[in-house]
Order: sequence, then C-alpha cells, then structure tokens
Amino acid sequence: MSYVSRRSFLKAAGITTGAAVAMAAGFGAPSASACLPFLTKEKSAVTILYTNDAHTYIDGESPALSYAAIAAVKQSLAAAGENVLLVDAGDHVQGTAYGSMDEGATVIQLMNAAGYDLATLGNHEFDYGMARAKELMKEAEFPYISCNFMDLRTNLRVLPSIKLFSLGGVRVAFVGVTTPETFTKSTPAYFMNEAQTKYIYGISGGTDGKELYDAVQKAVNKAKLVADYVIGLGHLGVDPSSSPWMSTDVIANTVGFDAFIDGHSHTLVERREVLDKEGNTVILTQTGSYLENLGKLTIAADGTITTEMISTYEGKDGAVEAMQTAWIGAVDEMLGEKIAVGDVPFYINDPASGSRLIRSQETNLGDFVADGIYAYFNEIEQLNCDVAIMNGGGIRADVSAGDWSYKTCKTVSPFGNVACLMQVTGKQIQDALEFGARFAGSGEENGGFFQMAAASYEIHTVIPNTVPTDDKNVWTGSATGTPRVQNVRIYNKTTGSYEPLDPNATYALAGMNYTLRNLGDGFAMFDGATLIKDYVSEDYLVMSSYAMLFGGVDAEGYGHLSSANSPLAAYPGYLLNYENPYGAGRITLV
Repeated sequence: MSYVSRRSFLKAAGITTGAAVAMAAGFGAPSASACLPFLTKEKSAVTILYTNDAHTYIDGESPALSYAAIAAVKQSLAAAGENVLLVDAGDHVQGTAYGSMDEGATVIQLMNAAGYDLATLGNHEFDYGMARAKELMKEAEFPYISCNFMDLRTNLRVLPSIKLFSLGGVRVAFVGVTTPETFTKSTPAYFMNEAQTKYIYGISGGTDGKELYDAVQKAVNKAKLVADYVIGLGHLGVDPSSSPWMSTDVIANTVGFDAFIDGHSHTLVERREVLDKEGNTVILTQTGSYLENLGKLTIAADGTITTEMISTYEGKDGAVEAMQTAWIGAVDEMLGEKIAVGDVPFYINDPASGSRLIRSQETNLGDFVADGIYAYFNEIEQLNCDVAIMNGGGIRADVSAGDWSYKTCKTVSPFGNVACLMQVTGKQIQDALEFGARFAGSGEENGGFFQMAAASYEIHTVIPNTVPTDDKNVWTGSATGTPRVQNVRIYNKTTGSYEPLDPNATYALAGMNYTLRNLGDGFAMFDGATLIKDYVSEDYLVMSSYAMLFGGVDAEGYGHLSSANSPLAAYPGYLLNYENPYGAGRITLV
C-alpha cells in the first residue's frame, strides 16, 4: 500500500497520519523519526529492556541489580548503537519503606533518571489512593498506558491504550493491560465515589474474561494499523488464581501480539511460547520480582524475537546511584532506631521449602502481627478487643533473628494502613473467615487469608468453596453449602478459655482499615459494621508498639521477642508459640 492510499485508509478509519497520528491515538509527542511513520526505511534490530514487580527494592536486597545498574545497561546498549527502550510492567511504587515513606515519589524519580520510556499500572500503583496514583503518573517523565482502566462516569479510558515507538526503521507498539484483580488486591474504596456508594473507576475484566479480552483486542487492532510489531505490556501474571485474567488467557483469546511482557505473579519466565486465538506463536516473558533480573527482548532485523535475563551488571550510573544512596540513607536514619531483639526468626515463607505460606496457612510472623493489633487495643488503647485479624497479603517479609528497628516493622507492613476497632456480629466473623479461606488447601494463594489473634479455627479443605462473589471477586453473600471453616473459637479474657463463636453475639474486632472499612481483598461483609475507634496508628507502628511491650529486657534496655516475654503470656490459656515457624496452632487445615 502506498503512503497516499494508506493515509486515505487511516483517514477513513478515523486515524490521522504524521505527528497527528501519535497524538490522536494517545501515543504522546512523536519523535522526529515517528513523524513520517509510513516511509519505507531499512530496518535494524530493536532491544527492549524490561522490569516488573520491583516493589521498591532499591536497597541491595537484589545486590546485582538496581536502578543505577539498569540505567547503565541502557546507556551501554545505546552507546553501542543499539535501538533500545526501557519499560516496566507495574508494581514499582509500593513494597518497602523506601516506597511508602514518600508514597512512591523517589522511586518515580529514580525511574525518570534511569531512562524509562514507558510503564503500565500494577495493582499496587493504587495503594496510596486514586489521587496519589494520578499524581505519580504526572510526576513520571515516561507515559503510562492501560487499555482497560476506565472512568465509569464517562465510559472512557483513563489512559491511552497503546504507545508507538519508531526507531531503527521499525515501528513497535505496546498495549498496556492492568489486572482486574486490582480492585481486591489494592483497595476497592479508592475506585469509588467519596461516599463509597458506587464505583466511578473500573478495570475491565468480566467474570469469564471476555470484557478484558475485548478491550485488549480493540487496542491490538488499533496498534496493528500503525506498527510492525505489537508487544503486550501487562500486569496480569500466570498464577492460576488470577484466571480468567492471566496473561496466557489474554493471549489465547486474542490475535495480534508478537510478544507479551508480563508482571504480577512474580514468576521468572525467560521465554514461553503461547499460542494465540488463531494458533500464532506469542513470546511470553516475565523477570520474576524485586529487580532480581532485567529482561532483554530483541527483535532482530529479520523479525526473530529472542529473550534473555540479565541478573548481574558491573556498571552503575553515578547520578542514579547517588540519588538512590541518599534516599536509602534518609529512610534508614528515620526508621533505623533499634527497638527490640528477636530471639527467633519470624517467617512468612516455609523455612524448609522457601514457598510462601502466609497467604494459605498460619505462620509465627502471622501470629505476631495479629497479636500486635490485639495487644495494641487491649494494652495501649485500653479498649476491649475480643479478636484481631490480619490479611496475609499485608505481611511482606521474613525477619531474621537479631535486632528489630522501626524499619524492620515497616518492611514487614509497608502499606501505611491504619488500625481500627469495629463492632461486628459472630456471623460477620464466620463469613469473613470462610471468604478468606476459600482457596486454602488448593495450592492457590489468597492475600485475604486471615492470620488471627485470640481465635482459633479449622479449615476443612476437602469441602468445596461455595462463597458467592461478583465479577470483581468481592464477597456478595454467605457460603451456600457446608462451610469450610468450622469450630471457630474466640478467646475469653475473663475465663482464659476459647469459646465457640456465637453467630448472634457481637464482638469487638480489630484489624486494618484496608480490610474492615475499605473492602480490601473483597471483604464486603463488614459494610455497615459499627465503628468503635479508627485511625489509631499505622500498621508498622502498631507492630513496633507491640515489640516494645516485650519483657526480657537486656542490659541495653531492649526487650527480647519470645513467647515467654510477650505481654500476652500473662493472658491465661492464650495460644502463643513464636518459636514454631508454623505458629501456635490457631489455624488447623483438615
């Protein structure tokens, strides 16, 4: 097709050419080479560097790589004459104290300085609220794209669906995709109006995935009008619990992708060939998480696509490294004060296999965090708290034996959620436990799996889940069949015994506002519960306060974190066993 005839075709399709095509399609300001995208040029190779799920790990947790190293990799390739882009597939502003202490501002500055060209939104980009998410996108010197993030008031996309780059005579278009799990894996209230009576923002998904597939296909069709190659930049993942919204689901139900750069499931996928709806091969890739790897996808001049993982790099960009070091130092100074000594390691992962347990069964750190909430209201606030819950997804890191600081607690609970106390019924507690345990025993994780204080319960894993949910995986009613959660018992401080849950009684339930007030992880059964006290303290400060209540004080004045030294050890019959990585036996999987 000649330039003139293709221009006429695009005009008829409602797409303009030249500089206007980039702006009209939401591509951002075009480069000089993009202003005449349909002139025939000799094509050369294109290299795409990519990251996903960095989660603000900038402090050496992944010692081989950092934003300073990533910047140096890009600069080295560009200096060698390669056509290079650097993109991110989401979840980069939340995860550790280095992100949460300034709500992602420094991480965005580091990405700007490292030379990122493009990003898509992960679910954790919304963790500081919708207003802050929009601010962060404005602070970024690179564009964000998402084909399925919608303003429901106008039924228009909030962001462009695609971004076109023209380099080396090759036109590459990226299609941004955000996981519909964002509603329950961030905070649903952030997508609602101020009164929390209706959703005003949406992430297209659909219970069968069709709504998501249609949004993606529409974006791919637009991209193929102007691009030689179409690359997915998605935060979807390959965890079966994300079905039907996995990246593999999207590829299998659409046509037109050449490759798909993925995130969300923290999976290392150097190269996986997935067939699309018409049987064409699409290259799927994901780097894992925490900057453990930098992905490198190369489109050769002949169209061959190869991928590799870069796990080490000696060079570093000096300016990026200086910025990184300064912020690490500032946060460490703010949060570095020693507050206690851990006599034993605390776990979210299985010490034997390394697999994550906190989202499917009890661990000693899960007990500790829940106990901290319970003790905070009973010992510090001097309010009557009957039981406390903590969602497993809000507990993020193992803690080795040794010194604890505020930073330790901030690393374990980095989200800035605040503790609150609600009056609820026993039935609401039963519904919440049933909803949280709906995947237990299946091998699937659930960030809403509850770690408990002052309670015990059984999960009968052979009984199928019958909890109804809506298309956003938000709870809509009690289990319709035999409950999986049985023999729920609540600790009675007066008698020192665990007594059967009474569905008709009222209890003072403590937890984070994320779960109890903001529909976090989809826990809608608490809607309408009576608030006793809210906004008492941030999650990490609640944990810090608990740690500083421990006895066993040494010569330097620091309490030692062990079962015997806990203030809850004075509660007769209270289940405590921090020395066991798998907890005190509060949750039994049958």
